[in-house]
Amino acid sequence: MNKISAQLVKELRDKTGAGMMDCKKALAETDGDAVKATEWLRQKGIATAEKKAGRTAAEGAIGSYIHTGARVGVLIEVNCETDFVARGEVFQELLRNVAMQVAACPSVDYVSTEEIPEEVINHEKAIEMGRDDLEGKPSQMKEKIVEGRIGKRLKELALLDQPFIKDSSITVAEMVKQIAGKIGENIQVRRFTRYTLGEGIEVKKTDFASEVAVMKVT
Repeated sequence: MNKISAQLVKELRDKTGAGMMDCKKALAETDGDAVKATEWLRQKGIATAEKKAGRTAAEGAIGSYIHTGARVGVLIEVNCETDFVARGEVFQELLRNVAMQVAACPSVDYVSTEEIPEEVINHEKAIEMGRDDLEGKPSQMKEKIVEGRIGKRLKELALLDQPFIKDSSITVAEMVKQIAGKIGENIQVRRFTRYTLGEGIEVKKTDFASEVAVMKVT
């Protein structure tokens, strides 16, 4: 495969309006052929979606998903530009798929890495900096290693960075872009809440032998 240069990625991005990582992936998939990469982005609907990303998405719908056994439930809000699209089958299927994705990813707490609070990032960094395998390493090397680990960890917490459960070759973000390109509107996953049965309830443990002893005394 030809080496994908930063200049080639930039040129494709300027031409299509697609994101840098999408352009890089398109070029990788097409062996560095800019024409074929442009076609690849169009087929995926990514270029169209990026051009619409700046438009206001104030409509949409709130969807839900209850996992088999009714032990996990999800409420999610996904926005689009018009109520007409929100009621459509394609958008409603997207809503169900994203809600199902949240249920399948218990470690995901945020929609994107940009939403993760600074205190959470600092906490994760403190954990990584204290790992035994970094002991004795030069501080500059240590910082670089931790930076890489933190980047990976933050993606584990973000919904849009997860491999899509129905097609692990793409992320949830890429799947959403494809649907946005298909329906011709800006789509944004806004927020979600996950409910796990019994979560937060303190279960009192009973000492059966002590209860029996008390009963004998009384």
